[in-house]
Amino acid sequence: MNKILVANRGEIALRIMKTCKAMGIKTVAVYSEADKNTPFVKFADEAICVGPPPSSESYLLGDKILQVCKDLNVDGIHPGYGFLSENADFTRKATEAGITFIGPSPKSMELMGNKLAAKETVKKYGIPMVEGVDEAIVDVEKSLTKAKEIGFPILVKAAAGGGGKGMRVVEKAEEFVEQMNLAISEAESSFGDGSVFIERYVGSPRHIEIQVLADTHGNTVHLFERECSIQRRHQKVIEEAPSVILTPELREAMGKAACDVAKSCNYVGAGTVEFLYEKGEFFFLEMNTRLQVEHPCYRNDIWLRFGRTTN
Repeated sequence: MNKILVANRGEIALRIMKTCKAMGIKTVAVYSEADKNTPFVKFADEAICVGPPPSSESYLLGDKILQVCKDLNVDGIHPGYGFLSENADFTRKATEAGITFIGPSPKSMELMGNKLAAKETVKKYGIPMVEGVDEAIVDVEKSLTKAKEIGFPILVKAAAGGGGKGMRVVEKAEEFVEQMNLAISEAESSFGDGSVFIERYVGSPRHIEIQVLADTHGNTVHLFERECSIQRRHQKVIEEAPSVILTPELREAMGKAACDVAKSCNYVGAGTVEFLYEKGEFFFLEMNTRLQVEHPCYRNDIWLRFGRTTN
């Protein structure tokens, strides 16, 4: 590649551009009017304003950004994280326009972006999963029978969910129908998709995530773990690497499972596989099909493993 457009802003955009410069690749910044004097705009070889400050009028304008790529003969797009990084339609349009999207394919995004599709996809690799149902619930009353078989408390989850939205803990059978209907309503309003499913509620888990990297030749590796168990309202507050609770054997097993999850959807690029851990067992939670915001904390961890530190 000779020229890459970075479809992002701030720290992540600047970091990508510095790497491109070190590789001898020219960079293009797209920016909103509010960011015209920021470091990433000044650092880029070329910079184009794509709109006013609201991201819906600038950084989320996929068609406009693709037009910039065509006008400036851009070879590839790096989405960073957030904004368009997990937008399968944008990725598909970029590929159709002959521009390399530096990240996973639209199909990988779609498979891992839906929790039910993800569970079905990773099944063939024998990835451990929490006991529950593997399809969207259609009959709420009928699903109560299944919930009783699994045993209460039960966790209701939105198939397209994230950030705790569309998620409900049901402590007893008498509350099931009401909580299920509330979860469906919240999922519809938050994601436009009311599909929900149920799992056994894991009461006191540790939350471990493992970053993976995969290339187009079938090679997949993991870069160890981060622990993100300290959360508020299902939002991560503190992340630590390495996790203090993993043994070498567990670390190896979880790393292999993370790589298998990536292989199950033919993943390409950087991604993060998340697991729940409790009482010596771990369970697949989900995969984030993008570069994680938290991934820089690996730098010190990886160097420390080899007896060195970074600035």
